Amino acid sequence: MSDLTTLLEVGGPVAALGGGAAYARAKHPAAYWSTVGLPVSTVRLLSSYGSVMEACGLTVAPSRLRVLAVKAMTQREVRPVPPRRGLIRPTTTGLRIRLRLAPGQEPADFAASAERLRHAWGVHAVYVTTVKPGVVDLRLVGYDVLRRVRMPRKAAHGPLKVPVALREDATPFVRDYRTIPHQLTLGATLSGKSMYLRHLVAGLAPQSVALVGIDCKRGVELAPFAPRLSALATDPEQAAELLPVLVNEMEGRYDLIKARQGIAPGTPDEEITSDIWGLPEHERPVPVVLFVDEVAELFLVATKKDEERRDEMVTQLIRLAQLGRAAGIYLEVCGQRFGAELGKGATMLRAQLTGRVCHRVNDEASAKMALGDIAPEAVQAACSIAPERPGLAVAGDTSGGWSRIRTPYLSLGDAAETCRESAHLVPNLPALKPFRPEVPVRPVETAAPVFLPRPVTD
Repeated sequence: MSDLTTLLEVGGPVAALGGGAAYARAKHPAAYWSTVGLPVSTVRLLSSYGSVMEACGLTVAPSRLRVLAVKAMTQREVRPVPPRRGLIRPTTTGLRIRLRLAPGQEPADFAASAERLRHAWGVHAVYVTTVKPGVVDLRLVGYDVLRRVRMPRKAAHGPLKVPVALREDATPFVRDYRTIPHQLTLGATLSGKSMYLRHLVAGLAPQSVALVGIDCKRGVELAPFAPRLSALATDPEQAAELLPVLVNEMEGRYDLIKARQGIAPGTPDEEITSDIWGLPEHERPVPVVLFVDEVAELFLVATKKDEERRDEMVTQLIRLAQLGRAAGIYLEVCGQRFGAELGKGATMLRAQLTGRVCHRVNDEASAKMALGDIAPEAVQAACSIAPERPGLAVAGDTSGGWSRIRTPYLSLGDAAETCRESAHLVPNLPALKPFRPEVPVRPVETAAPVFLPRPVTD
């Protein structure tokens, strides 16, 4: 009886500790990783590094000098040599190890064995990054960082750079307009596309940039950011008037570049290879970011007159996508559906949009339109996004690389407040003044009247 009592006294705290660890792993994975997962994975990696590398086929035959030394000093069997391992660097989401490749190895060998390494060391995922020839980084992620997104504190900030989401390897996904000037963002209803757009606007609002919007849903998506917008079109008719103004602004900036560099005024725009960033700061025009929400609305037509207007708008959008980068005009094209059946110019416009972000879509054709021409294997990843994970998307570019990302939550009120606080940064562009949206005046909150108690008298 005493042994049973002792067992119960010891087993109670152990069960409570195990239950607490399981609860922390499910509800607070970051805390669980820092306290339990990190030490366990480190010990497992150090104790099994050589055997795991050999089992995965990532070892090479030892050099002749090593063979002679082993045979001369010991009677042990000469075993294959694993890659030289650097120090283990713990992070808040996993581990990082730098490996020096043995002769005859390449980073693709480690990338092909990433799934084996994940199971051998008991982590959520393993990613391989090339540092320089002969050196790779293994990034071990301890838990699913996309389940509850927390952006890292040290994210790349700068002119026209916005850390907008988190990658599946726990690194920030930064929207850099200087590197990828134009982007196509697709997503069905409640997929997180609006949240992604919200982060972009809120991230660009404190910067010296002109924000222009075309929102054919009567402005319900972009109207809350009106204090920071330089222009806003809320229907196709207004968009048809705004786009020629942007094209004229682009041509005027090309004339400015020609005058500064001494290029003949009659030189075609296509032959100018420089951009506004080569101009002195006091002469450099402010960059412009054009947000086009529900781009399919610009392609839809009902009458012959609408068809002519549509062709003109699409032509102007294509011109902005082809020539706008050098003039400091960048496009962010968003929509629920995008396909060749939208009409003439859809495929040509897509070809000019370097970046691609595909949230959950309603059909495979939209995913193929967004990712099929740059990374066919990413199409299946986009089609498998569950509705229970809004904000999850597949991001890629025309270089062929792609990864899963997820946008953290940002309320509409917080994003709108950021735009209101940055309203004084709206640049002075005379051509866009007729399209400046009306900013509603916020009601002044008055304090409730205070009623002082009356003295009681006879």
